[in-house]
Amino acid sequence: MLKAHIRLLYTKIKAAFIDLLPIIIVVVFFQSVVIQQPFPQLWDVLIGVLLVVLGLFLFIEGLEIGLFPIGEAMAYALAKKGSLFWLMLFSFALGFSTTIAEPALLAIAKEAAKISSEAGLIDNNPETLSAYALGLRISVALSVGLAIVIGVLRILKGWPLYYLIIGGYMVVMLMTVIAPKEIIGLAYDAGGVTTSTITVPLVTALGVGLASVIKGRSPLLDGFGLIAFASLLPMIFVMGYGLFWFN
Repeated sequence: MLKAHIRLLYTKIKAAFIDLLPIIIVVVFFQSVVIQQPFPQLWDVLIGVLLVVLGLFLFIEGLEIGLFPIGEAMAYALAKKGSLFWLMLFSFALGFSTTIAEPALLAIAKEAAKISSEAGLIDNNPETLSAYALGLRISVALSVGLAIVIGVLRILKGWPLYYLIIGGYMVVMLMTVIAPKEIIGLAYDAGGVTTSTITVPLVTALGVGLASVIKGRSPLLDGFGLIAFASLLPMIFVMGYGLFWFN
């Protein structure tokens, strides 16, 4: 029994290493062949690679054991309960809470505040920097919460995904025309920031679980697509946030 567990653990760590292998090959090639210099602090680099492999293994294992099952189970339970209000509230709360806690969003909001102050767009004091970064995080989190609600309604009603996506990007293009140029790049990046480590697993599990329990819906055809909304609406909201701050 113990040998089987050790073999399974070895297999999963090996799989995590293979997933990272292309990145390792690229870095080693450019450092050795193109730059033609030895790795600085080689032992630190090797230890770092080992920690990344272990971290990736633990992250994937956590998704499989905890986040995916609980997301699907909650979607199933709320759908069975038959309360649209609670399902919508849960969808919004899930999108908002996972996004506001997203480490990537926290980092980019702090960096955006710093760069904006250096460019003279906002005052360079701790209160203003903190308020700007927090407002950016909240606007993105609100947009993702709303995006998940729209995505869940799409699953419930059977709306075609491409209608909503095409319509959403038309709004993005219109917002791009009127938004301050200083916020456009950040707004487009915000769409990618939301589809990161915390948000994606839970939102995907919600969509798949919901599509699995609703009669006439396919988990493959209807369960996916929530992440597309989660990356679309933040672009619109952040450009609106820029209109508020810079005009």
